[in-house]
Amino acid sequence: MAFLQVENIQKRFGNTQVLKDISFTMEKGEVLSMIGSSGSGKTTLLRCLNFLEKPDAGRILLGDQLLFDGAVAQTRKAAEIRKKRLHFGLVFQNFNLFPQYTALKNVMLAKELLAREQPDYKENKKQIHQRIEEEARHLLSQMGLSEKMNHYPHQLSGGQCQRVAIARALNLQPDILCFDEPTSALDPELTGEVLKVIRELADKNTTMIIVTHEMAFARDVASKVIFMDDGVICEMGTPEEVFVHPTQERTKQFLGNYAGSL
Repeated sequence: MAFLQVENIQKRFGNTQVLKDISFTMEKGEVLSMIGSSGSGKTTLLRCLNFLEKPDAGRILLGDQLLFDGAVAQTRKAAEIRKKRLHFGLVFQNFNLFPQYTALKNVMLAKELLAREQPDYKENKKQIHQRIEEEARHLLSQMGLSEKMNHYPHQLSGGQCQRVAIARALNLQPDILCFDEPTSALDPELTGEVLKVIRELADKNTTMIIVTHEMAFARDVASKVIFMDDGVICEMGTPEEVFVHPTQERTKQFLGNYAGSL
């Protein structure tokens, strides 16, 4: 059984069908790169996996756990969706850090809010917060931000903000870490530092889905590549199959725009 199974996912906004029967699988430890033109449905698919958007139809399974089934009302309830969102950490294009909080607090916040729901929270509040802070400090150190923990987002570079955002997503220990164009808001000189972090996560067998226009990066880091166009998967395979031997004309045309960078 695949680690992640996505079956016939559909999503419509008004009269526009953005996702049309999207199906794919991936194994634990794989890195899946999704490529395609803007508006092809890649970001919507990530948001459906993270349950920031509810699919209209289809199924999502993680191992043997059914996370979503459009035909099963129980899996569409808000309380259930909130829990299932924790399986997929999402790193956004524009960081989405809270400007009033330090880097450390941004990483800690979600875990602190979840901790308050624990039955022993009041009795062990101090110890729980100490543990959460230690974990956040460790992650920020791994991101090379030991000396920036008490800085606010406006005091950080774009690359540093994105590394804080990655640490924040990792702090909830998601089963799958998702990136939505993680370098699109960065200046070219800052792109490399974020891609380096993602490469290091791949080397540690972190299961990831990465939407990116960095074609060379997608080719070099991915275990599997999906090319999307107009809400459908046009091509799926290994990096060599998709980048070197594409079979679909739409894939060839798209990759032709990046021929100089591959």
